[in-house]
Amino acid sequence: MKNAPSLSLLIMLSGLCACQPAENVQSPAKQSIAQASNTIMTLAALDGSMPNNIKLSNAKGQITDQGLEIDFQSKQHPYASVTLVPDEPYNWSEFSDFNLAFDIANKGKHSVQLNLDVSDIDGNNYTRSVNVAVSGKHTYYGKMSGHDLATPKGDENIELNFNSGLRSNPATWEGDDIQFISMWGKKNLNLNGITKISLSVQNVLHDKSITLSNIRLRKNQAKNPEFLTAIVDQYGQNAKLDFPTKIHSDEQLQLITANELATFKDTTRPDRSKFNGWKQGPKLNATGYYRSEKVDGKWWLVDPEGYLYFATGLDIIRLSNSTTITGYDFDQSHIAQKAANDLTPEDSQGLNKVSDKAVTTRFVSSDLRKNMFAWLPSYEEPLGKHFGYRRSVHSGPVKHGETFSFYSANLERKYGEQFMDKWRSVTIQRMLEWGFTSFGNWTDPSFYQNGQMPYFANGWITGDYKTVSSGNDFWAPMPDVFDPEFAVRANMTASVIAQEVKDSPWCVGVFIDNEKSFGRPDSTTAHYGIVLHTLRRDGAEVPTKAEFTRLMQQKYGDIAALNKVWDKEIADWASFNQGINSDINNEQQIADYGILLGAYAEQYFKTVHDAVAKHLPNHMYLGSRFPDWGMPIEVVKAAAKYADVVSYNSYKEGLRPDKWAFLKELDKPSIIGEFHMGASDSGLFHPGLIHAANQEDRAQMFADYMQSVIDNPYFVGAHWFQYMDSPITGRAYDGENYNVGFVNVTDTPYPEMVEAAKDVNSKIYQARFEQ
Repeated sequence: MKNAPSLSLLIMLSGLCACQPAENVQSPAKQSIAQASNTIMTLAALDGSMPNNIKLSNAKGQITDQGLEIDFQSKQHPYASVTLVPDEPYNWSEFSDFNLAFDIANKGKHSVQLNLDVSDIDGNNYTRSVNVAVSGKHTYYGKMSGHDLATPKGDENIELNFNSGLRSNPATWEGDDIQFISMWGKKNLNLNGITKISLSVQNVLHDKSITLSNIRLRKNQAKNPEFLTAIVDQYGQNAKLDFPTKIHSDEQLQLITANELATFKDTTRPDRSKFNGWKQGPKLNATGYYRSEKVDGKWWLVDPEGYLYFATGLDIIRLSNSTTITGYDFDQSHIAQKAANDLTPEDSQGLNKVSDKAVTTRFVSSDLRKNMFAWLPSYEEPLGKHFGYRRSVHSGPVKHGETFSFYSANLERKYGEQFMDKWRSVTIQRMLEWGFTSFGNWTDPSFYQNGQMPYFANGWITGDYKTVSSGNDFWAPMPDVFDPEFAVRANMTASVIAQEVKDSPWCVGVFIDNEKSFGRPDSTTAHYGIVLHTLRRDGAEVPTKAEFTRLMQQKYGDIAALNKVWDKEIADWASFNQGINSDINNEQQIADYGILLGAYAEQYFKTVHDAVAKHLPNHMYLGSRFPDWGMPIEVVKAAAKYADVVSYNSYKEGLRPDKWAFLKELDKPSIIGEFHMGASDSGLFHPGLIHAANQEDRAQMFADYMQSVIDNPYFVGAHWFQYMDSPITGRAYDGENYNVGFVNVTDTPYPEMVEAAKDVNSKIYQARFEQ
């Protein structure tokens, strides 16, 4: 870092106390040095002997003249870390307007995604992340508190709580230092007691290494009061930063478009069947539809003509998730509310335009959001057709409001008034050119009858069925699967999907729902959250609770027998059904909770399976796409019992054999429904869940992930999330503003990703069959 403290001062600070405030150190040079570097406190200099409070886990470290050189044994272990654990919790309550900073270099072979976890005495944790590119030393920082400067009313704590509606804001000051990206957890920690600071490498495919030379607290630099003002240009791009794929004029956009269209050629592949199966491989029984089969110890899909098929493709080939909240709203009396028979979540629908009458009532609902845009059209302009509306918003400063799709507007700029027809045609051509074998999940149904590219259909089960809770329902409460209304709604959903699919042989299979909160791996109580919370409720009102009562009464007969095993004092089965203290006392109780969670999951998957089998008898049921944060083994086994293919969303650098060893016991075909990598050289403020150093690194990480899928005998494919980048100001519903697209907001492809896809897709069949 420029003007950093001298090594001699840092060693002195570290030797005096691991948490010595700089202003209390008696040194003639301390005042000028501290002011120049904004250093408040040095926690560890890491350029002398190894401090006692630095702990390494699954890593090797040595002190050199460069600092602490750490080799994470991350290829052998899913978690490797370096952790600063003070003898007594740090009390930083006297400080405000400050950040935690690290000097880090990477002289290894691979970029390193470092997860920064800071924990407090209340048991809270805040996780951030950053990619450390292969390079010399840089300073990386994460704010512990925001600037002291006042913020507009209603936008308090915007810097840490992200009331902006973005998953990650732009930096509040300019400079060469790199900010850790916010991920999850409690952002405003209890500064009276910080118990742990950890840098970790998690679930990666390669060994990683860094050199850590200084950990300190610094005063935040002067805040740019306009860090969230006019950050988006007329194309939906970063207005304040240049980058390789940035568009500066309509003429440039049209020229790039014409150049791409001129490269399109005949996409016939002699090694591919009509349905993108492997024509040069063994030919199996042809059923006219997709199915699965195990061949020579490996699971495969089989295309309608009987050829081996491996699914690769992109998710979100639709405009539904391309909109962002503008900061305007309308009189709610003019907003059509959701109909009772509506089966599609609003964020899976189109623009949802408001009426002309509603437009006359338009008003500013959030100055913060409105001021992010350097340009928005009027409703009278041609591009005004790309406004829409969201009746509900998951996060951000407003609960509902107007939206705009820059991506959709750019399509009109590129292709003219008939832009949707041209976009569909170009998208199909791209998928064929890039070698993908399918459209992934959440493809617009208008592609279902395209007759050139296989696809995966999808649906959601929504409605007024009763619900239960896992205690941490990320997207929405869980359905009460024993409520008869749930089966009614499942059948309605399957019926609608069947009408869209029209029994097409191009439909590989059907996903229903997504990332359900069946339970989390954080703790035993999180794992069995559905059981814990449901047992506390009244079976007269909660059908799932009544079923839990029946199952336990069937097992134990006498309530005294259950009391003895569970170490409870429940009066009788009627009291049990009315609601009990479900706190866990012993292992036997956990085993019973596993039975109950399994029963809940079996009812869910059986109900959905039966609905799909009834309405789409020729198509595979592909499960609910487990998130890797929510896949309790009891639930996974239930899915394997009823789904033709079990689906998972796994946001890691790749599939590690140790993580997926359980698949051997299940012996079911599996598919990755979502994964991605992103980088900050795209102009977006958040790379995504998995960070790359740049676009070249992102492309290589894509190839590495796909190879790990190909190498696993149980996986039959993987879909990248998603086709286009998120809006820079966040998706309208949940604020995701990730660089995860194969194309950016101007529908311009990332050439590095395209070339990587072409290479991977050209080799998938030989690589999998011949390994």
